[in-house]
Amino acid sequence: MTARRVLIAGASGLVGYAAMRHFAGLPGWEAVGVSRRAPAGLPEEAELLSVDLLDEAQCERVFGAMPEVTHLVYAALQEVPGLMPGWVDPEVIERNARMLRNLFEPLSRAASGLEHVSLLHGTKAYGLHHPSVGVAGVKVPLREREPRREHPNFYFEQEDYLRARQAEGDWQLTVWRPTVIYGDAPGNNMNPIPVIGAYAALLREEGRPLDFPGRPGAPTLREAVDADLVAHALAWATEEPRAWGGTFNLTNGDVFMWEHVWPAIAETLGMEAGEERHVSLLEELPKQQDTWAELVERHELTASPDLVEFCGYNSLVYADTVLGAPNRPPLPMLNSTIAVREAGFAECMDTEDMFRKWFARLQETGAIPPGYTPGDSRFYLKR
Repeated sequence: MTARRVLIAGASGLVGYAAMRHFAGLPGWEAVGVSRRAPAGLPEEAELLSVDLLDEAQCERVFGAMPEVTHLVYAALQEVPGLMPGWVDPEVIERNARMLRNLFEPLSRAASGLEHVSLLHGTKAYGLHHPSVGVAGVKVPLREREPRREHPNFYFEQEDYLRARQAEGDWQLTVWRPTVIYGDAPGNNMNPIPVIGAYAALLREEGRPLDFPGRPGAPTLREAVDADLVAHALAWATEEPRAWGGTFNLTNGDVFMWEHVWPAIAETLGMEAGEERHVSLLEELPKQQDTWAELVERHELTASPDLVEFCGYNSLVYADTVLGAPNRPPLPMLNSTIAVREAGFAECMDTEDMFRKWFARLQETGAIPPGYTPGDSRFYLKR
């Protein structure tokens, strides 16, 4: 039996990193990842290529020589420092649309057996981030069936391009809109997990509890989605006809409040939960670069000794946003996941368990120091 071969664009990102691990471990699949940088921790059997998707000539050479690709997961994304300004920048919008075209044009000519494409977008498709739509322009919960509110957004350019190209091929398309994704991919644009992990390690080094760094305010319901759950949905869609042609929100299936999951996070990290003490992680964590580098050396961590490189500059920005916005927007912007469940994908995850999983994973892989246990002389805790 000929193996199915999935090309995963954006293999160092949250979704791509999880998808590489998942597909590489599935019987009958081969995974090829594309990323400008090589992330550590991927399975040995996964193939990784360094390609600049803005280089049209390089894309022509690389993707034009991939006749065996049967599936594409497009999760590549280019952001600018500061994150949010780039979401409405016409140049960034055009750049992300061009990256997809540069990959897909030569690939579609070479891969005559292409069967399915998954396109990773998100809830920015609803326009919450854009001043021309905003909170007033959407209904709660966010539903895929609502008419598209036109505004500058590379999501629309990418989707319209692929749907037009479908007329020339026999492959299927699924569009995904996951909510805030949590995983273990380091140096990412939008991953709060390594940021919180580094913040906790530095507090523990001072002998302090895990204070909550967000802004105090009215409790706010939030949603999350586990990166591995997204990867499982991507694999499901390759074989499920009800997913083909669909657009699907994705969440863990529950809601959470930071103040209620924070004790579980602290416990997993071997700490006591502290008090609310607003700190801008973007401003304060880089000031502790020397301490972080010393922690990496002393504990022989696998993480980069460069704190900003480990966290990702934009993930520092993003962590401040997801942790620090008190009750903004005024109503919880919750996603309906009825569509994907009616299509047959029923996987879900308890969000508190998700946080426990990812912080335990950071410790197990040596990305952050292991949890401190009183009386355990193997680990040093400064007091």
